[in-house]
Amino acid sequence: MKYDEYGQPYCTSNEVVDLIYKNPDLRIENFYIQDPDEYNRAVKSLHAELPILKRYMDLYTNRDSFASIEEYDIQNQSHWFMPDEFKNFDVEEWLKDQCATQVEIDRVVTELEYYKERNLLDLLRFLKYLVDVLRKNNIVWGVGRGSSVASFCLYLLGIHKIHSIKYNLDIKEFLK
Repeated sequence: MKYDEYGQPYCTSNEVVDLIYKNPDLRIENFYIQDPDEYNRAVKSLHAELPILKRYMDLYTNRDSFASIEEYDIQNQSHWFMPDEFKNFDVEEWLKDQCATQVEIDRVVTELEYYKERNLLDLLRFLKYLVDVLRKNNIVWGVGRGSSVASFCLYLLGIHKIHSIKYNLDIKEFLK
C-alpha cells in the first residue's frame, strides 16, 4: 500500500488480493484501487455478493475539487469513521462532568475554546470512541508523548496519563 501527498492510501487490485489472502475478513470496500475495473466487472458478471472497489483518484492531477492540501483536509474532517452515537456525542458536557474541581472545569472550558477555534470537536469525539474501543478490547497504549500531554481534555479522554494541571502544562504548547 502506498500513500499520496494528501495521505490517501491506495493500492493495485493485485495488492488487495494479497491482503485478502493474508486477512480474509479484510473490508476491501474502504480501499482506493488504481485499477479496479477488472475486479468490478467480474463481481458484476458473476452476480457475486462482494463489494465494488473504489477507484483511486490522484488529487494532485485531478484538482478540480481541491485547490490545496488544506482544503482537502478541511473537507475530510467532516467524514469520521465512528458510530453515530459518537458523532452526536456531547463531548463538551462529558468533559466538564469529568472534572472534580472548579480549576479543572475552568481549564476544560479554556481548552474547548481552542479546540472549537480549530474546528476540532469531532476529533475529540473520535478520540473518545477510540479510547472506548481500546479499553473494550484490552489494548494497551502509551502514557503520553510530546506536547499533547499539555491538554487536560486529552487527559480526561484517556489519551494520555499526564495530569496537565498538576504539572502546570500550558495548553498553548499543544494547540499553537
